Amino acid sequence: MIYAFDTYYYEDYANTVCIAFEEWTSEKEVEIFTEQTAISSGYESGAFYKRELPCILSLLKKITVRKGDIIIVDGYVTLNNEGENGLGGYLYDALDQQYPVVGIAKNEFTAPDSQRRNVYRGESKTPLFLTAKGIEVDKIKPEIERMYGAFRIPALLKKLDQMSRM
Repeated sequence: MIYAFDTYYYEDYANTVCIAFEEWTSEKEVEIFTEQTAISSGYESGAFYKRELPCILSLLKKITVRKGDIIIVDGYVTLNNEGENGLGGYLYDALDQQYPVVGIAKNEFTAPDSQRRNVYRGESKTPLFLTAKGIEVDKIKPEIERMYGAFRIPALLKKLDQMSRM
């Protein structure tokens, strides 16, 4: 199973959504999980994970993740060549490095990262930015390219983003 997470922040709470799907090419989700939580910390530039990680970990308590499953976050797993963690890297460590974590970011992070890959989908000239831990990023790149949907953002990830904003 593949579990994709996204969180949207309102004034006094965060809405976290997870869409579970079976294959990279799946058109539809198998299950949707949602949770609203109080915001535990304010936005801190360069420390996005402090705000979002507790939301994802809380929602994960409602999900039975099994060996071989993959987790996707909206953001980065690694940030640079020095090995600094992004949200996904902190999640990978918080889960005792048991499950591969894939980061699919829409906005570019400027620091060089030899493990980051640009993924071009559809007719878009703007890439998605792919990072991962627990699985080789070059193994995942063709899977992201094949995900269902004709546009830059795969259909299930677009749905995830929209649902987090509801």
